[in-house]
Amino acid sequence: MLTQFTKHYDTPAATAAAARHYGWLAAHAEPLRQPALRVVGPTSLTFEHIDGRRAVREDLLRLAGLLGDAHGAAWASDLHRAQLNMPHAFRDGSPFGGFLSCREVALRRRLEQGYLPDATALHVMLTLLERSAEGPAAFYKDSNPRNFVITEDGTVFTVDTDDLTLAPFGYDLSKLIATLIMTHGPIGPEAIEAALENYNQAAARYDVQLGATRRERLDDFLALHSVLTAPYAGHHGYRYGWVHQLPCPDPEGPA
Repeated sequence: MLTQFTKHYDTPAATAAAARHYGWLAAHAEPLRQPALRVVGPTSLTFEHIDGRRAVREDLLRLAGLLGDAHGAAWASDLHRAQLNMPHAFRDGSPFGGFLSCREVALRRRLEQGYLPDATALHVMLTLLERSAEGPAAFYKDSNPRNFVITEDGTVFTVDTDDLTLAPFGYDLSKLIATLIMTHGPIGPEAIEAALENYNQAAARYDVQLGATRRERLDDFLALHSVLTAPYAGHHGYRYGWVHQLPCPDPEGPA
């Protein structure tokens, strides 16, 4: 029986970053249960193997609460000192990926790749991105359905720590919603509202001053993801389009 899984990386730096992200999540986002990290090699990480299935639409409500719990815990433990538009660092001094810079680069690349029609559309998305960088800091770890493993007894594990950046509360929840739609098809507005409410209630347990992510703000995040994930449509199990479910964002509207 398979008892471990080894993931390989292109460089020692990428390996060290993934291991650092794993350690930070274990220390500050304890509600996210991770497989045991057994061996750190020069260009590989070896984890405990977990038997289970990937997330499906029916898991959204539960996973939304789990993410809200993890984001609230991370804010209380470390990220209350972070600002979305300012540098933050891990304990060893390594930079904690910021919210704006990498996504601005990615949006500009989407224009070059043809996923945005013109410079005006790029300006709309960059304005939306900048407007999104407000409020308390949570984190983004790419919560797509493949990055959750749900065991037969219902235990949820999170896997893949390659990406970890600062992000507004609700942003990683919107990535989960977007990629569930891309993988399994449309999700009704009532289910999205219920997931957002579950997320907000879980996060609020850590501090009522965190406030709630409003549905309009979640839609802003979904609009960003519609562009940022566009190159992956048709790959990695993303069989469905979903961008046309969303209203066109108004860059001058409320955040």
